[in-house]
Amino acid sequence: MRILVIGAVAAGTSAAAKARRNDDNAEIVIYEKDRDISYSGCGIPYYIGGEIEDISDLTPRDPVFFKEKYNINVFTGFEVLKIDIQNKELTVKNINTNEVFKDKYDKLVIATGATAFVPNVTGVDKDNVFFVRNVQSARNIKNYIEKNKPQNAVIAGTGFIGFEMLESLMANKINVTIIEKQSKITPNLDEDMATFLENILIKKNITIIKNTGIADIQDNKVILENGTEVVSDMVIMATGVKPNIMLAKNAGIEIGVTGAIKVNKKMQTNIEDVYSCGDCIETFSVITGNPVYRPLGSTANKTGRIAGDVLSGGTSEYRGNISTGIFKLFDLAIASTGLSEKEAKEEGYEIVTCHNIKYDKPEYFNGKEMLIKAIADKVTQKLLGVQIIGYEGVDKRIDVFVTLITYGAKACDLFHLDLAYAPPFSTTKDPVHYTGMILDNILNKNRPVITAKKAQDLIDKGEKMQVIDARINKQYNECHVDRAVNIPHAELRKELETLDKDLLTITYCNKGVTGNATQNILINHGFNKVYNLSGGHKFYKATKTKLE
Repeated sequence: MRILVIGAVAAGTSAAAKARRNDDNAEIVIYEKDRDISYSGCGIPYYIGGEIEDISDLTPRDPVFFKEKYNINVFTGFEVLKIDIQNKELTVKNINTNEVFKDKYDKLVIATGATAFVPNVTGVDKDNVFFVRNVQSARNIKNYIEKNKPQNAVIAGTGFIGFEMLESLMANKINVTIIEKQSKITPNLDEDMATFLENILIKKNITIIKNTGIADIQDNKVILENGTEVVSDMVIMATGVKPNIMLAKNAGIEIGVTGAIKVNKKMQTNIEDVYSCGDCIETFSVITGNPVYRPLGSTANKTGRIAGDVLSGGTSEYRGNISTGIFKLFDLAIASTGLSEKEAKEEGYEIVTCHNIKYDKPEYFNGKEMLIKAIADKVTQKLLGVQIIGYEGVDKRIDVFVTLITYGAKACDLFHLDLAYAPPFSTTKDPVHYTGMILDNILNKNRPVITAKKAQDLIDKGEKMQVIDARINKQYNECHVDRAVNIPHAELRKELETLDKDLLTITYCNKGVTGNATQNILINHGFNKVYNLSGGHKFYKATKTKLE
């Protein structure tokens, strides 16, 4: 059996290696038009920022490695020009010699990856404009910085790559301005969480310009669509990627609704003996079952392995994804998984949300706060999505939530998890436990919460209501929710007769726990409509600049 693979990064090499493990007699050839193979694209910002000193660490495997270990022939600098599905044949060009030849296959794997989305911007092809896509782009950016010593830079886009490049450029002592065309930063976060993050960055003196894109790139400045001019010696276009599908499309291979190559759970295309995997394919959501396009290195490796297994006689199947992601930004970790609040509503779910601010471990062990937003389905009570912004232990918690969502856990299940506890690692009731307790209170114990935005909307509309600040007087006097009256939790029982039991009531403390305790007292004494402010005053204050 002759197996040909187009593309030698994560998915293509994974497919070839798995096929070899299953079949030691097959002929396996990989064609790659780039010079680098099997590289870690996700490590590029850290090389540019200096955390990774040697670029060879991003390319630990070369064609010699694959030949010696797997008896796989990897040809770099070879571009596949055409797939002939009728004759099971590829037309291939040697880029160095311009020689064009044909090669037959019994099984074909298309792992052509993704290409950078290039916006229609004047000057986008200038030498000081860069897209972060492969190892060569890393070399180009690093060389430009070392040679030209830029003082100012613009980054277009606030996704993972945009923010990782922010830190990398600042590590090179470059002043950076971030341009975001949308009204909020960070596509994987809901607006309230994005605002919370944005306010942290503003305090770090990060310049962010939203609601406009780049119109013109010049040698020493960028002109935005709103007319603003930004001084800039270099530009990073972190504007996203699109699947590289033209080779497949021209061959008659079906393209899915997301614009990527359509495959089944076995990575099979609509053409017999043709498989596809990696950043060029359409996958599906575990939660909704709907097609999604989620280009990630982890997914590329997984789908590549499945393709290689199936084409060599295996029975692997892809089980879907839940759009999990995490990135580092200075001392912060930002993670998300599952559906956002916006996506859940668009899918027709009746949802509840909560915001939970807790320490990753005890304060006496230098614990640091993390903010967790959770979304659950009101009907089934299943967890649908989680977003976390914190400093330490974020990766641990998001992976717990990933597992829970993947296996259809309900909100009430979270509290009962037997999580590892010791003071150096966590609190006795972990932030995961607290998230479950809050959701369970909302869903099953008549302890509803109200978001900061909804509370502020009611306040601004002049809704007849009573807002109770359950903190101590000093905290209230420093800052409080609009229209709030200060009744410290310890004094509440003595003040019950001064309150209207039939009036809409919002309680809050600093982060939510005492606000909930105040809510409990009021409900137990016959108050009818009592809501605890989700995330407490701390989250309200951190997002209020956006709400205004």
